[in-house]
Amino acid sequence: MQSYAEFLDLSVGFPQEGFNIIDDELYFHDLNLMEMIETYGTPLRFTYLPMVSKKIQQAKLLFQTAIIKNNYRGNYKYCYCTKSSHFKHIIEEALKNDIHLETSSAFDMPIIDSLEKKGAVNKDTTIICNGFKTYQYKQYIVDMLHDGFKNIIPVLDNKEEFNLYDDEIELDEPCNLGIRIAAEEQPDSQFYTSRLGVRMEDVIDFYNNKIASNPNFKVKLLHFFINSGISDTPYYWNELEKYVTLYCKFKKINPDLDTLDIGGGMPFKDSLVFDFDYEYMVNEIVKRIKEICAIHEVIEPDIITEFGKYTVAEASGILYKVLGRKQQNDRERWLMLDGSFITNLPDVWALNQKYVLLPINNWDAEYERVNLGGITCDGQDYYNQEAHMNSVFMPKTRKVQYLGFFNTGAYQEVLSGYGGIHHCLLPSPKHVIIRRNRDETFNFEVFGEEQNSKQVLKILGYS
Repeated sequence: MQSYAEFLDLSVGFPQEGFNIIDDELYFHDLNLMEMIETYGTPLRFTYLPMVSKKIQQAKLLFQTAIIKNNYRGNYKYCYCTKSSHFKHIIEEALKNDIHLETSSAFDMPIIDSLEKKGAVNKDTTIICNGFKTYQYKQYIVDMLHDGFKNIIPVLDNKEEFNLYDDEIELDEPCNLGIRIAAEEQPDSQFYTSRLGVRMEDVIDFYNNKIASNPNFKVKLLHFFINSGISDTPYYWNELEKYVTLYCKFKKINPDLDTLDIGGGMPFKDSLVFDFDYEYMVNEIVKRIKEICAIHEVIEPDIITEFGKYTVAEASGILYKVLGRKQQNDRERWLMLDGSFITNLPDVWALNQKYVLLPINNWDAEYERVNLGGITCDGQDYYNQEAHMNSVFMPKTRKVQYLGFFNTGAYQEVLSGYGGIHHCLLPSPKHVIIRRNRDETFNFEVFGEEQNSKQVLKILGYS
């Protein structure tokens, strides 16, 4: 019978970029994963920071290439969507690449203030402030504008939001604003229109009635987010055309408008058969924006993107040990892991999200079909399908087995409630940050130790 390595190669082609097999063990971007497991144990969450910079540089190059190829007259600006991972090590790594930031809630603003005091950002950095804003969020925006953060752009999510800025912002130069368009939802959605943003048909009237005659404000940016993410589908291209057309109509009555924020949604590698033509999609977006503007005789806007998952997902993974094997009937064989999908990878449980799944060792062994079970007392704590097949296969062995889920860096740690209480009181796993030294050796830092019982009891009020 074939070995697991032979089976995977015939199924999907392997090794693949970022993964390699050396001496029957898996390496991730040259990282010896078995060595990490032997040093730090499992379950183990890790973040390989160089991938963050690599993804940013790839996207910037794609847009700059498309701009040159299409003789596009606008510029491109990469904003990192902070909500995908707010951790200091992630944002500081991203900021090394001459980028800007997009925020979504009140506590983003003290983070930016802290980064400015450290020199990681400056008061010229563009900060796109999105989301339905609480009073505190709006007040932080006002205070930071008064403190000299001149490129903070509040993106109005509703008409009433403008009132507080109108009442409280007093600057020597007009304050730049954005308006978010309430996008139409996907055809299979329960709703017709996004709950976020100003209705498309109201945008220009709102501007004319509330902002146009106010010398303290300029609407510089129009923002939309297409919920399917960036995808080569009729739905995506139809929505893009509608919003660029609105931009053109708006530009004709508002000369200050010069920027189109097309949101996020750039996909990441979530399976071993992931196949997305980034170069084609970016070029097509730039090309279509230019063509629509030409039809309406409007100069092309500067383009902003807000990539979150794309930026951070492929930098991280989580490693598990198989604690036990259970044969529950003639067909169903379970590998029980020393962790939980519900608590460690909540998108698996809540959204049926798939990730790249690979064994760490025993690649020379035969393979078998299995189900993976977490150790909470919950019937939904399992993983039994890959994105490219309706099964999971692992090496067939009685030896100690380790496995890893990869490209898990977006949202999972925050949704898991880092440092908090988890289902069945499972502890937060140890988290290791990995950097690359100038001589290409690795630098390991334990960001968070595995949660202990005293910490859990304190949160629950027992001590």
